[in-house]
Amino acid sequence: MESRSLIKPDSTDAQIIALGTDAIAIEVAGLNALIGRLDEHFAQACRLLLTCPARVVVTGMGKSGHIAGKIAATLASTGTPAFFLHPAEAGHGDIGMIAANDVVLALSYSGETAEVLTLVPYLHRMGIPLIAMTGNGQSTLARAATIHLDVSVAVEACPLNLAPTSSTTCALAMGDALAVSLLRLKGFTAEDFARSHPGGSLGRRLLTRVADIMHGDELIPRVFPEQSIREGLLEMTAKGLGMTSVVDANGRLCGIFTDGDLRRILDRRLDVHATPMSEVMTRSCKTIRAEALAADAVRVLEENRITSLVVVDSQQIVVGAFNIHDLLRAGVM
Repeated sequence: MESRSLIKPDSTDAQIIALGTDAIAIEVAGLNALIGRLDEHFAQACRLLLTCPARVVVTGMGKSGHIAGKIAATLASTGTPAFFLHPAEAGHGDIGMIAANDVVLALSYSGETAEVLTLVPYLHRMGIPLIAMTGNGQSTLARAATIHLDVSVAVEACPLNLAPTSSTTCALAMGDALAVSLLRLKGFTAEDFARSHPGGSLGRRLLTRVADIMHGDELIPRVFPEQSIREGLLEMTAKGLGMTSVVDANGRLCGIFTDGDLRRILDRRLDVHATPMSEVMTRSCKTIRAEALAADAVRVLEENRITSLVVVDSQQIVVGAFNIHDLLRAGVM
């Protein structure tokens, strides 16, 4: 195929933008064509991976190897144990990483990559299923595979039609389609995803509970309705949350008093020594349960434009309290 024309380095912004647009449009066309080729082979590959009792070993050389590594990482993080095996290293001992009951997913656009083909006799001898992802259904790898997935493209985005561009995009999309399909077939949840990402902000948002960040026991700001505003202010200052809960003799929540409430009563010229908390507290206040996700607490604060929350149990007994700074320290917002 004759290469598409090149333009000069001193081209206008519009010409350069057109180059990028052209490249993306070519890759989009490749993806649209790929959708039409998802058939029973794709379904068979999903079933094989779904029932794999061990790991998915993903392999590929060069650019296909980079895509294979990303596919392995995506599978592993979405509930399908997987790892990347470099095919060149496999011939020097790493082939022992492939064990009985594994499934191998091999990427090679030509289907003739020598380093990948060296794995085939071993896989056949061990009875290990092979899913091949190639752009040539008649290639050596495709014919040797248990299941072949067609990721061929009409043209690369590269104007020379040489650098893997559209083809690697389609291979990556096929890998994502496998991973997402498996995720949905397994009923994989956001909490499951978080468990494999405990060190990131996503994991913290999905795993951290209110109980993990709240102040409990003696650190909870609490006063009784009959206590004075002065006593309420002292409790707020001592506990440092910018608020205090107001509870009855059984510890059940009656209301809340915050810095905002204090500002609102200043104009009323109330006697802080004689006025009871029952007269100034906010009776209808937002609360949350200890078992709720900290991310849900963030949503409650943001939606109601408040900075602190009281934590109650099923009987409305106060078991904790926290403010926005506790959520910030926990890394969930």
